[in-house]
Amino acid sequence: METVLICRPDNDGDVLLAGPAVRAVAASARVIMLVSPSGEQAAWLLPGVHDVVVWPCPWSGFEPPAVDPVLTTALIEALKLECIGRALILTSFHQSSLPMALILRLAGIRYIAAASADYPGSLLDLRHRPEVGHEVRRSLSLAAAAGFHLPSHDNGQLAVRRTLPAMSLPEAPFVVVHPGASVSARAPQPDRARAYVSALAAVGWRVLVTGSARERELTAYVAGDDGVDLGGRTTFRQLAKVLREAACVVVGNTGPAHLAAAVGTPVVSLFAPVVPAGSWAPWGVPTIVLGDQQAACRGTRARICPEPGHPCLSDITPDEVVVAVRKLIEEVAG
Repeated sequence: METVLICRPDNDGDVLLAGPAVRAVAASARVIMLVSPSGEQAAWLLPGVHDVVVWPCPWSGFEPPAVDPVLTTALIEALKLECIGRALILTSFHQSSLPMALILRLAGIRYIAAASADYPGSLLDLRHRPEVGHEVRRSLSLAAAAGFHLPSHDNGQLAVRRTLPAMSLPEAPFVVVHPGASVSARAPQPDRARAYVSALAAVGWRVLVTGSARERELTAYVAGDDGVDLGGRTTFRQLAKVLREAACVVVGNTGPAHLAAAVGTPVVSLFAPVVPAGSWAPWGVPTIVLGDQQAACRGTRARICPEPGHPCLSDITPDEVVVAVRKLIEEVAG
């Protein structure tokens, strides 16, 4: 069986969005994923991934590492040992695929496919130009152009491996509020997130507040006396379990939004328009997008909100969140 390398050196959410394209390739090939450390947890959760190569990519992520010649040489030599037949480089619309293509050429990979708006010279064998749209569709489009298609029984949704860790959770039903994000421009202000938890609890919901170990102070504040604070108490796989058991998830544009979609849970998306919702909103599950999508920060890709008071998200009222949660749960219940 041919070995195909799929590169997505970015964060966990980006890697999860590559999942359908990974399955399209895995239907006829052995898939190795090349990811950044910030995407490793998600890569191991994806169905169809045979192995994962982790490399600190110096041109992706919010805090990219310095170029390390030793680690780069080690990556090239490691890839040479894998007998890779073809490689697909998955990128977002604003990212260049060419630095990675150069490294893969140096590793001796003879066929490389990627989207590229720039002249690729001899770096790409397939220079793909996908239509503007959701990141999932972009990745699937590249896979199809390279000859890989989803099997007829695959619905193209996000997915994770079926086996998730057993853990003790509060009795269902419950709603999850995830207040953090990798950059502040995409997260609700803590006071607003705390108000959402209180409003949901006031109408009878048990509310779990999730976050990473670095967000413990945030999750403790947001949970207050009305929510159950799980900040720093779950691995990524355990978080998938929590989200799968939830009736609904309230979350900004961040990795756990896509993880919720991958386990089939509806999402109230508190979406700051610094990137387009049409490209990055949760994929394939019932979703309600809240937030002013015409705000002044629209399309800026800002990491820190450029508008005083973060109005695109801070104007979302607790009542709006309660109504959106109720609507999604009723929709799923039929």
